[in-house]
Amino acid sequence: MTECDVRVDLSCKRALVTGASSGIGATVAKALAANGAMVWVNHPV
Repeated sequence: MTECDVRVDLSCKRALVTGASSGIGATVAKALAANGAMVWVNHPV
C-alpha cells in the first residue's frame, strides 16, 4: 500500500478527530495538520 500525497489549503479551518491515538484517526489528524488545519484530537487517556 502506498501513501496518497494530497495537498489542500486548510488554513483557517478546524477539525475534530476522534480516535486519533492510532491507526486511521492518527493518520487523518496528521494529514489535516500538515495541510494547515487547526486540529483537536480525542483519544483515551
